Amino acid sequence: MWKPEVAFAAMRCLTHPLLMRFSGLSSPCASAGLSQTKTLMLSPEQLSLRQSFSTRSGLVTATDVVKYWQKVFETNGIPEAQESSEYIVSFVLGAKTFQSLNSRILYTPLTAVQQEQIQQLSTKRLERMPVQYVLGEWDFQDLTLKMRPPVFIPRPETEDLVSLVVEEGSRKYEKNSGLLSPAAAPHPVILEIGCGSGAIALSLLCKLSQSRVIAVDKEKAAVDLTRENAQRLQLQDRIHILHHDVSSSSAKQLLPWGPVDFIVSNPPYVFHEDMVSLAPEILRYEDLDALDGGDGGMRVIKTILALAPSLLKDSGSVFLEVDPRHPEMVENWLQTYPNLLLTLCAIHKDFCGKPRFLHIQKQSR
Repeated sequence: MWKPEVAFAAMRCLTHPLLMRFSGLSSPCASAGLSQTKTLMLSPEQLSLRQSFSTRSGLVTATDVVKYWQKVFETNGIPEAQESSEYIVSFVLGAKTFQSLNSRILYTPLTAVQQEQIQQLSTKRLERMPVQYVLGEWDFQDLTLKMRPPVFIPRPETEDLVSLVVEEGSRKYEKNSGLLSPAAAPHPVILEIGCGSGAIALSLLCKLSQSRVIAVDKEKAAVDLTRENAQRLQLQDRIHILHHDVSSSSAKQLLPWGPVDFIVSNPPYVFHEDMVSLAPEILRYEDLDALDGGDGGMRVIKTILALAPSLLKDSGSVFLEVDPRHPEMVENWLQTYPNLLLTLCAIHKDFCGKPRFLHIQKQSR
């Protein structure tokens, strides 16, 4: 489905900082059809719209339906009401965006089947189901990935994490490839901890054509979805998917191809005390273990960093997405454990100017 950069642009910097990571649309769950739904709150204007539809013998267009469900969503307090309505109608009509539909399609009466499909999806949105789950797919980077609850939904800002790894991988390749024969040129091995839907891992495989990825998640639902997305994209030969909890895994279990060049993770980093602040879309449908970072949000981050020296090659790198409060906390923690030989060498900001991404490097012995 459509990559929502434009729709999110204004919203991203206005949301509560704790929700920055989780500001994706809750999926459209209300109905695109226009039949009576008992739980709906309808304004007089919406009732008038419904009556006008019924008197037109079902001749309802895509534009009509978008306007109708936008108002229903607004009345029922559904966030991003217009975007939700447009996503649903576009999906049913086979388009990436509502804006890409031509005028002929926009004003052609919808079939009964189309109206029923929109009805079903919109009803889900009214239940605060994220739009990614409602549609069953979502775009990340240049990939369309299958989505289903409770597997964590990739957020737009995580695309920047992928870009940082790609930049570093390309830089190292250019640095070393001139010194080696083509056969000996580097083929980076990347370990992703907490793969979810496979968004990061599969994007890296596409962007770094010579790479191989080990994708690890403690949840079987995430492992299964990553495997399904890898097969759909025909990338299964370059990815090794493991069902493991890194907190109980030895380094050896995570290294089927030997030490890795990069560790990348968008780990659970929400401060435990802040979990209650998350949107209903998240609390009701997504895996909360993929969000809850424990006290100070550092539980999984510390585990990754403690394992990193035994997983990385010399001069290998860890890339993490974190809460804006974490860079200083991570730097202080690393200074407390100098024996890990890890250095925080760069902090990168997200699109709202918040420190969000960490580049940590293993020192050469």
